[in-house]
Amino acid sequence: MSSSNARRKNLALSTAIATSFMLVLPACGIPQLQRAKRGPSLPETYNGPAQYFDEPPNMPETYSAPQTYGAPQTSGDDQAAHPSPSGQATTLASYDGSKKSDGGEDAASFANFIEAAGSEEFDQAEAEGLEESVSLDEFDETNGLEIINGATDLEDIDGNESDDIDGATSLATVDPAYEMENFDGSFQWQNSGNIQWCEFFDDPLLIGLINQALVGNQELRILAQEIRIANNEILARKGEYFPFVTAGAGAGLEKSSEFTREGAVEEQLDVAPGRSFPDPLPDFLVAANVTWELDIWRKLRNARDAAALRYLGTREGRNYVVTRLIAEVAENYYELLALDNQLATLDKTIEIQQQSLKIAEAKKEAGRGTELAVQRFQAEVRKNQSEKLIIQQEIVEAENRINFILGRYPQPVARASQDFINLNLRALYAGVPSQLLRNRADIRQAERELAAAGLDVKVARARFYPSLALNAGVGYRAFNTRYLFNSPESLIYNVAGDLVAPLINKKAIRADYLTANAMQLQAVYNYQQTVLNAFTEVINRMAKVENYGQSIEIKKQQLQSLESSVDNATKLFQNARAEYMEVLLAQRDLQEAKMVLIDTKQQQLGAVVTAYQALGGGCN
Repeated sequence: MSSSNARRKNLALSTAIATSFMLVLPACGIPQLQRAKRGPSLPETYNGPAQYFDEPPNMPETYSAPQTYGAPQTSGDDQAAHPSPSGQATTLASYDGSKKSDGGEDAASFANFIEAAGSEEFDQAEAEGLEESVSLDEFDETNGLEIINGATDLEDIDGNESDDIDGATSLATVDPAYEMENFDGSFQWQNSGNIQWCEFFDDPLLIGLINQALVGNQELRILAQEIRIANNEILARKGEYFPFVTAGAGAGLEKSSEFTREGAVEEQLDVAPGRSFPDPLPDFLVAANVTWELDIWRKLRNARDAAALRYLGTREGRNYVVTRLIAEVAENYYELLALDNQLATLDKTIEIQQQSLKIAEAKKEAGRGTELAVQRFQAEVRKNQSEKLIIQQEIVEAENRINFILGRYPQPVARASQDFINLNLRALYAGVPSQLLRNRADIRQAERELAAAGLDVKVARARFYPSLALNAGVGYRAFNTRYLFNSPESLIYNVAGDLVAPLINKKAIRADYLTANAMQLQAVYNYQQTVLNAFTEVINRMAKVENYGQSIEIKKQQLQSLESSVDNATKLFQNARAEYMEVLLAQRDLQEAKMVLIDTKQQQLGAVVTAYQALGGGCN
């Protein structure tokens, strides 16, 4: 009895040692991860013209701690936190299910961020066919907790809580209480990106064109299918961590040689007393099999959550294309208005020059002028008539650019006839830079991709550890269908578990792990670049709106002086007190000033549109 107990103890000890060996040894060869380089911090305010970069004096501290996702980390002193834009040292909050923060404030913050990204619903046409898939709302409602505990698990790879990503511009939020507050009656801290595009543009014809573009544009339809592909990827990843159950039936016939072990044994066996097995031997089977890989390292769930984040990122990518599409339609529309005004300017100039030509001809007939003046006026008329045809060609091309965006074949584009020079859009308010992180769809997309890349690193790391798979089967098997469902005689079943770990030659796994780390760094730098580009776009375009607006006011004054000079030169020429060249130069200067003024106005309106897009307007 004592020897039997000793053998059992030795067997248990050997099993424990072998299991520990399989759990510990694979993790010994995991390579060190690289860390992203620190990038520039997002400024708290813009620097630019006061009337466009409205912000309150003594802005209150309303920035929350920056959060970034999926950062590659190293151990040791390199884990020191870096200051946030508000001057605070920030760390990444861990949303792992085993490390819930008190009150769930951090988790709720990220959940609200996800909800804000997915709040806009697809239109009915794009939503068709997605009922059988996992929709965003269903995903958020049914798996929202899993997203917080899984996809947003920000605990670093080495098990230590990560700090702020070196160089990843942080997610800052602004207290809504200050967004529309008046300051001394002169400032209003608001962001034009929060205005809906149908309110920002007040031209009904332009609004109609934008609506047609949102319905008929082929690029948006392609992106809708990309979203469906990403949605289907969630379904595929979600099914991998559930058991696989298969069922089937089979039939066969086997004849064993009597000079083999199987045949010799069958000769000695009887199905029943005095009744041997039939020869050849039929075989009938009805069975079900179950295969289940236990996700003990969250490898499968992290892959699912990464797919979910990429799905959200794909939707944000579509939202960004929508903002760009709206801006393109508006820009081309205002270009059409500018070309119409340039065409009208040429018509008026030609009319004035034809009158001057008649005066030159009359003076020639009266012997008070020469043929040279007549020829110069004729040449100027012909030049402007030629320029008119070029403008008409540009109108055709601009109309067809709009038609292409709208997804329709070339046709005339309806547009308003109004005073183009005095046309004004809504006043622009830039708010604060941190609002870009909430309003810009491309930044939200880059952040989703960054979070997904962090989970990809966890998935790759989990491949170093053992995987546990369970296999089971149950069914009935007999040589005659009459006995097939006799229980328990025909019943068959099996249960098995496999614990498999990589021990030798892990180069492929190590390479995948390092590749995931490199792609994560790419996502970090892409996020940095996206935020930097967004900030730069706002600065450039808002400054362009201001500078071009001031230029227009100066050019209007120039235009008034030139109109007076043309009128005076014409009168003096009629009274033979001025040469024809003075009239020609005055008319040419007036025409050029009008054309430049129209072009400057077009550039200003285009800058307003692109500034609205840069602030995140258009996708709400």
